[in-house]
Amino acid sequence: MALLAVVLAPLLAVAVLAGQSLGDPAAWAALWRAPQTPSALALTLWTGLASTALAWWISAWLLAQAFVRQGLLHMTRALPAMLATPHAALAIGLVFLVAPSGWLLRAVSPWLTGFEFPPPWPTTQDPWGLGLIVALVLKEVPFLLWTAASQLQREDVRRRWLAEHSLAQTLGYGPSRAWWRVVWPQLAPRLWWPLMAVLAYGLTVVDMAMVIGPASPPTLAVLAWQWLQDADLAVNAQGAAAGGLLALLVLVGGLGWWGLSRLGLRLPDGRRGSLPCTSNGPSGSRPGTPWAWRALVLTYAAILLALAVGSVAGVWPFPRLLPEAWTLQAWRSVWASAGTVTDTLLLAATSSLLSLLWCVAWLELAPRHWDNTLRPLLYLPLVLPGVLWVVGLYGLVLRLHWEGQWTGLLLAHTTLVLPYVLLALSPAYLGFDPRYRGLAASLGHGRWHFLWRVKWPLLRRALAASAAVGFAVSVAQYLPTLYVGAGRWNTVTTEAVTLAAGAQRSLTGAYAWLQFVLPVLGFALAAWVGRPRRFTVSHP
Repeated sequence: MALLAVVLAPLLAVAVLAGQSLGDPAAWAALWRAPQTPSALALTLWTGLASTALAWWISAWLLAQAFVRQGLLHMTRALPAMLATPHAALAIGLVFLVAPSGWLLRAVSPWLTGFEFPPPWPTTQDPWGLGLIVALVLKEVPFLLWTAASQLQREDVRRRWLAEHSLAQTLGYGPSRAWWRVVWPQLAPRLWWPLMAVLAYGLTVVDMAMVIGPASPPTLAVLAWQWLQDADLAVNAQGAAAGGLLALLVLVGGLGWWGLSRLGLRLPDGRRGSLPCTSNGPSGSRPGTPWAWRALVLTYAAILLALAVGSVAGVWPFPRLLPEAWTLQAWRSVWASAGTVTDTLLLAATSSLLSLLWCVAWLELAPRHWDNTLRPLLYLPLVLPGVLWVVGLYGLVLRLHWEGQWTGLLLAHTTLVLPYVLLALSPAYLGFDPRYRGLAASLGHGRWHFLWRVKWPLLRRALAASAAVGFAVSVAQYLPTLYVGAGRWNTVTTEAVTLAAGAQRSLTGAYAWLQFVLPVLGFALAAWVGRPRRFTVSHP
């Protein structure tokens, strides 16, 4: 019970305080009277639902191709770098690529386009939200693939699904059709919470929308964030009401998707599988990765290269492909602000460690029926809009007198990191073979000896990867750092998003690149910690 209270008490307190901010009828009336609300609401629905549907369909299609071609292992090797790329950094790098003065247009100008100056094209912050949709899809597809791969890599599940897939082929189904008919209907329900996290983020994203989303009007989440920062209490309450409306959109969207899944109307259709049904199963398929996956990897590589070059670019007139001068001035400015990097690292490491310790204790000690019942509450930060969640967090830290303090900021980051760590760790932890426990007991070893010498060493890779996910999530936090930190604490993410609104390309690129490098180092450390043990045989 004490373990449960440690997390549920702040989660419920934040939810209650966020709900209390929605009880002002005047704020709701002002929200609907605001001239920007209808357009912002329409943009939010369009960008959030379109990006979620595209990410879901593309992920399912890539999984089908990888499963049949035995390319899942090749795909998962590149996932850590993609997961380590924060949303804001990816959006900034995408702007560097597709902006009217970006690399893509420079590569074909003037010899193909004839442009000597950047054209007035709305390729970023376009009024239709297409740039935001592309950025969201690029970021959410790796997340869905990673959560699906964590299910497919469970030994018990993998063996059963491979056997069922092979059995379906003996009944006349091709490998692709067998995937859609047998494996996908079992995998899709296990991705419910990751999908809800993608839907909630797509409908309520602020940092990416500020960088690459429409600006006049913005999405409803950005509009709510602008109102929440207003000094006028009435306008502030209007922002909270907008956050409540976003929460309602997430709820309706989730219920709608659940209803469609109950009716069997899943987005990908197995009858349209693009793979030829010619092989005798995964064992007979030629290993490889689909072309769409290679295109996604190349896009990420181009975005990261654009950030790296932009961080050291000096004078760079259009349409030159490369800068005329190179400079390290931006990195010198970053080095002069070493406290920002230190605060980012300390917050991320501490919040991910606390979250991992709690998740291990919860999965080890909590009865399964408790876990199944309380999962929706533990996943509240995933599905509640960020703008509404920070309102509740701010109310909580005010009552604890932690406003603008490191303790309050740590609480905010930990409550947002914990659900991701739990989501990442659960498949491997709950899929651990219980027969090991009986074998250890038969040898006379107690529970703690079994945990320290058997279970946790075998789960070392999953534990390290979950901590790395939590580290990356903390590094990417923007709203809680600004709102709960009361502007007294800066991280590489707040600096990158703030600079993205200006014209300092090199400094923006430096902070965005650093925002990517820090999580990559976390995943690299996790890979080193979770590497398989090697045993040597000594010869007499």
